[in-house]
Amino acid sequence: MTLVAHINLARGFRGGERQTELLVRGLAGAGWRQRAVVRQGEPLAARLAGIPGLEIAGVAGGILQAVRALRGADLVHVHEARALQAAWLNAITGGAPYLVTRRVQQGPSHHWLNRVMYRRAARLVVLSQAIGAALRALDPGLSWVVIPSASAGLPVDRERSAAIRARFGAGFLVGHIGALVDAHKGQRQIIDVARDLQRRAPDAGFVLVGSGRDEAALREAAAGLGNLHFAGEVSDVGSYLAAFDVFLYPSRHEGLGSVLLDAMACGLPVVATGVGGIPEIVPDGEAGFLCEPGDIAALAAAILALHGDRDLCRRIGAANRERSRSYTPQAMTQRYLDIYRELLPAGITVGNT
Repeated sequence: MTLVAHINLARGFRGGERQTELLVRGLAGAGWRQRAVVRQGEPLAARLAGIPGLEIAGVAGGILQAVRALRGADLVHVHEARALQAAWLNAITGGAPYLVTRRVQQGPSHHWLNRVMYRRAARLVVLSQAIGAALRALDPGLSWVVIPSASAGLPVDRERSAAIRARFGAGFLVGHIGALVDAHKGQRQIIDVARDLQRRAPDAGFVLVGSGRDEAALREAAAGLGNLHFAGEVSDVGSYLAAFDVFLYPSRHEGLGSVLLDAMACGLPVVATGVGGIPEIVPDGEAGFLCEPGDIAALAAAILALHGDRDLCRRIGAANRERSRSYTPQAMTQRYLDIYRELLPAGITVGNT
């Protein structure tokens, strides 16, 4: 049976790693034999442990060690930029062809080696047209297919969600989930919105879930705001989403924003910035409201509009729940399966076919 090797050498566990896990689990359910080349000691290795038909090759992060871990695979799937060089070296030294899933809008840097490595790929996949445009800037001759991320199907504990609402003591809870990195996720804008609305909507509370390099600076910027709370890292993300009334996501740049799909699956209206791939999954005026980055007045007005019309919140939330059905792990897995079967040699045994 064919062996597909996934390679993801990222540190930590963010959206790209969650999507890697969802795909690996989906392929395992279809009976595929897989190998995951991951960085030793990082959360992805632990989360993949025990999946049927999957072997885990932990590496220290060195490119040559990663190349050796790819040997014997029939197809290599690159899930993040750090791993691309290893897949390319493996391919040019007699190893398997590789496909690349590009998940971020920024970059890649306009370097000759990047052009060579992306040209060599058997297939390029992007999460959004916005990411594809970034690849076109690298090399106008590149082509790609769009396969969006999937919602994670996060479990929800309703009693836990009720306790979360009670903990923050707000009649209207505006939530955000993301790494606390303002240059990317724009959390300083949330602080500014909370400050603007503390008198105009005194029953509205804001909750930031996550951690990151800017946490201390953001906490300092929010000092004295009684309507904004830092929840830190949490294990029950689904229960937090279910506790919110609105999901606020003011990114400064974003390839897609897979957490938006989780928020929509929980029936939340979205207030976000219209950057990168966000408008491709959050139609303005239908799934919520999109604003320009840094436009605090517009972000605050959008939240006030939802705060003042709970029926509007419910209608948009119900539409988002239905919209999210197009972004299931099963749908994403099937689209990758179709690509794998195109790229693998004819006659090779692939999964439960």
